[in-house]
Amino acid sequence: MKISEGIFDQSVLQRNKTNVSEAAFSGMCKASGIVTISVRQGGKPLKGFASVKVGMAARGKVKGCLKGVPVGGPYDLTFNVGDETLVVKDVMVGDVWLLGGQSNMQGCGLFPRVRLKTDPLVRAFYMDDRWATAKDPVHNMWDCVDPVHVDLCGGKHPPTPAKEWGVCPGPAFGNEMRRLTGVPQGLIACAHGGTSMTQWDPNRKSEGGKSLYGAMVRRLVKNGGRVAGLVWYQGCSDANAGDAKFYTARMKEWVHCLRRDSQNKTLPVVMVQIARVVGWHADEAVNWNSIQEQQRLLPRLIGHLATVPSVDLPLDDMIHIGGAGHYVLGVRLARAMQVLREGRKAGLPPIEVTQVICESERGGGMVVVEFSNVAGRLRSGARPCGFSILTQSGSSVHFDIQLDGSRARIRSMLSADVLSREAVVHYGYGLDPYCNITDESGRSLPVFGPLPIGEACAITPYIRQMRVSEHQPSAGRLEALAYPCSLDGLKMISRIFDENFCSMNPETLQREGRDEVLYFACRFSCKEAMALALVLGYDGPVKAWVDGKLLMHDPDGSNPATPDKSKAQFRVAAGEHEIVVAESTNSGKAWGIYLRLQRLDVTRKQLFKGPDSYMMPEILG
Repeated sequence: MKISEGIFDQSVLQRNKTNVSEAAFSGMCKASGIVTISVRQGGKPLKGFASVKVGMAARGKVKGCLKGVPVGGPYDLTFNVGDETLVVKDVMVGDVWLLGGQSNMQGCGLFPRVRLKTDPLVRAFYMDDRWATAKDPVHNMWDCVDPVHVDLCGGKHPPTPAKEWGVCPGPAFGNEMRRLTGVPQGLIACAHGGTSMTQWDPNRKSEGGKSLYGAMVRRLVKNGGRVAGLVWYQGCSDANAGDAKFYTARMKEWVHCLRRDSQNKTLPVVMVQIARVVGWHADEAVNWNSIQEQQRLLPRLIGHLATVPSVDLPLDDMIHIGGAGHYVLGVRLARAMQVLREGRKAGLPPIEVTQVICESERGGGMVVVEFSNVAGRLRSGARPCGFSILTQSGSSVHFDIQLDGSRARIRSMLSADVLSREAVVHYGYGLDPYCNITDESGRSLPVFGPLPIGEACAITPYIRQMRVSEHQPSAGRLEALAYPCSLDGLKMISRIFDENFCSMNPETLQREGRDEVLYFACRFSCKEAMALALVLGYDGPVKAWVDGKLLMHDPDGSNPATPDKSKAQFRVAAGEHEIVVAESTNSGKAWGIYLRLQRLDVTRKQLFKGPDSYMMPEILG
């Protein structure tokens, strides 16, 4: 008799809700008939498990399910069918976890001076399909069974690495889960460095071990098809202009498929918010921060999922968390997982941003960021670092950070009024920020941003791509100015402005103070009917139309041009629409406009969940 799926030497069997085994198994044998099992623990028979029927054998195949063995172990299992006997030794019953993602989960950290202690009750299913005590490196890629890992390494197994290399958060996670639950833990290693969400595509499941997702499902099925949850560290390879915008949708589909294939609609998932990277081009920061922000917001869009920050942890190279950092990360992941499973009686979820407001202080402004789920008080080992207040031009305008319980107070040179209109706040801005703020349990603040300062709203970025007319004859305060019969007749030219203020200053100055009119136009589309507001800033008399209908008119518009000088509400159906704004040059003193669209029919709940929970107008230019 040989078991090919479900139960192996040194394996951990996933417990069910009643804390006993429910382990399906299958394999091959020559005999036919009833399959029985006898279980021994410490050399003694386990009560109620002497020659218990667990399955059937016929036509060379054996199949069954081992039910009722209590959490714990180790157990020795003796299977019998006809004259065939198989002994499976050192089997545990507890919780089993999938470890997935890319290199930081595969394990690229260097061993620290003090290594993580191994726990004989924490096991790993290594990549050579062998169970053993869990110790780094658990992703022994050089001995992998699934061909996808060989294919991704150029068609050859990678060489055995140096002895000081290979730490991932998996063993530390397993050790902490063992401490928290008191039951044995099993880790199924499935990660592969440098991989993107497209490479983890669940639609490739049918390829089995030739695809990453298929290999993971194969390893899941080989171990009985049931696990306690997933621990995931991935996203670095999606931090690019082509993939970043799809990350949330891909993760939602990926988790849905995993829950379907693990037969658990609420399978708990704890993922890591990607940390830092050194040496990338500064232009990639926007994509790196986008992935971090999407990962922060995923728990609001996917139930039974938590995101754990890692931005404060040390690196061992340009992108990989160091060995000691992985030990910290493993503990953070375990504690977040236990809260997902047991609720707040097990502790606090990861820290979340709850509110960003602005206060005045001695003529300047102070941005106050409030957090929930803080254990004790926020603290830092030295001067608090990690927050950034940025203007729309990208300039940093803060000079001090103060910690106050569960709040951070960031002081700025700008007034509260200007901050609320023109600035945003980040934590962990850029590719390689220095972030040192944790709570008293040593848990980091999440990377976030850009977040508006003040009341949250659903608003587009400033529209910089416009069609702009040649200077037209004066129309005074624009009272009698009608919608143009033909925009083509205005000789509109497409422009992309360098700043949020769409300024025609150089061209207007050349007009020697003449009073004239400029038209700005742009198209946008909506996938559904929306209630919107045209948010307009300007420095001269102005008039605006949407789809040819007059929306607003300010005959007294004048300097200065502030971004949100006027807000005019309107409704549109699904489809494509056009905004046209006419501004008087006010005898050369008016130069241009600010323009954004705000969606008004978005609920507070949707705003809390983030921009992927509602649709916004798409600016077409």
